[in-house]
Amino acid sequence: MSDRSSAAPKGRYSAFLFDMDGTILNSIAAAERIWGNWAHRHGLDIASFLPTIHGARAVDTVTRLALPGVDPEVEALKITQAEIADVEGIIEIAGAAHFLRSLPTTKWAVVTSAPKALAIQRMKAADIPVPDVLVTAEDVPAGKPNPGCYLLAARKLGVDASDCLVFEDAPVGIAAGEAAGATVVVVTSTHTHPMTSHHPSIKNYASIFAKVDEDDGIRLEEQAA
Repeated sequence: MSDRSSAAPKGRYSAFLFDMDGTILNSIAAAERIWGNWAHRHGLDIASFLPTIHGARAVDTVTRLALPGVDPEVEALKITQAEIADVEGIIEIAGAAHFLRSLPTTKWAVVTSAPKALAIQRMKAADIPVPDVLVTAEDVPAGKPNPGCYLLAARKLGVDASDCLVFEDAPVGIAAGEAAGATVVVVTSTHTHPMTSHHPSIKNYASIFAKVDEDDGIRLEEQAA
């Protein structure tokens, strides 16, 4: 990601929409532990497979592989159950919990490819507040990069997606935010390699805050140095 894009986006928004994994919490260790064991059992190349799991629904990941004799729905359920049971090492992205708690409850939502039970388990493990509006894998017929999840979250908040700021970390989620017509900011805390993007970026939430104006718009501001 280029230096010129490494700054909080300016502008006034109706709401903030957050992806979960890699965006407000870091579940990479747990997710890759579960998926790595699954990939090993199915004879996949773990190193090349694991980068493909992030941001997508489990059922979509398994379906995409088209493994002979493997039922994606059944396998996704097994993987989800294993992930619910294993929350070791799940932590917040720096400053995320405080930042989210500072937002009016009517001004934000979480939009995740995880099933609802897993999403709630992971947010609790990271001490992330569970929002009033939570859109999960079960709520949409097609996962990211389809924009339906972000369009649904905006609708539940009573705003237009084009007036929202989407916080994302993965290419499929960024594509979903773009397709929904929202402004996108990329959270880079969990990126181990540079990712090319024309969107602005933030590393974490430690140096930003939200400000609601008199017309009920919300802005992202940077803390003074």
